[in-house]
Amino acid sequence: PRLLSQFFFADERVTRVVAEINGLDAELDPQQYLVLLNQLHLSQAHLLAILERIMEECIPTQRHSRDYLVKFPEELLVDNLGNHMLFAAECLLAGTFLEVEEADGVQLRPQARNLLCSLELVRTVLREQSLSQPSSYPEPVRAVLVQFDRLFAEFELSYVSSLVAVKSPEEIYRQQEIIVLFCETVERALRLGYLTQEMIDGYEPLLMFTIPRLAIISGLLIYPEGPLSLERSPEQISRVFSPFYNLLKKIRDLLRVLSEEELCLLERSLCTAE
Repeated sequence: PRLLSQFFFADERVTRVVAEINGLDAELDPQQYLVLLNQLHLSQAHLLAILERIMEECIPTQRHSRDYLVKFPEELLVDNLGNHMLFAAECLLAGTFLEVEEADGVQLRPQARNLLCSLELVRTVLREQSLSQPSSYPEPVRAVLVQFDRLFAEFELSYVSSLVAVKSPEEIYRQQEIIVLFCETVERALRLGYLTQEMIDGYEPLLMFTIPRLAIISGLLIYPEGPLSLERSPEQISRVFSPFYNLLKKIRDLLRVLSEEELCLLERSLCTAE
């Protein structure tokens, strides 16, 4: 059950697979080479997962901030992101630029080198510790882990920033405004009887359509100074809505001519129409 013992055997597995790859002629046996690459990917992912648990146990208050993750596109926030970063660093160090422009790759190579050197040092230190005192983390071990955690976070942010357009603080704030709008929309819909608490508690599928529809009306009429304020330019509203700027203006103009009773009928129909 000791994490250092688990790390030792996971590290042994990675070392064994790397040795098999180095001893194989990929041109003579390409199928076996692909099998070993897959094994390396899985064993490295397992090693990183144990290392993450060790850092949470050993340096929980000294971890480098990961607040930057909120800037990443949601499709990148997957379980194997850390392993992907490690693979990217290895490729950059080998001079292979699979995902980034060559100029960006050249700039990232020093960070990749520092990260991989730090990982090798972590592996060495933790192996030695697992063989001597597998139940403790002396200060030199903690220092190595802190350094690796910082270098990993810095490389992750730099690499992803060169790969995709990360969200700006302004865009993150706009998304938070939309969250508030949706919450206020749900509160208002419950108060007016458009929705029931049972529908929300039961994750009624219809809500996936109903709440955004009601939120558009709320954002255009009820909270006109919120995230759907059309007094702003298209560039100043969230990218979720900016492509529909002109359509939203037409919807707002139509809504403005409705009476209170007609607006109520419209909102009720939006809660049932498919």
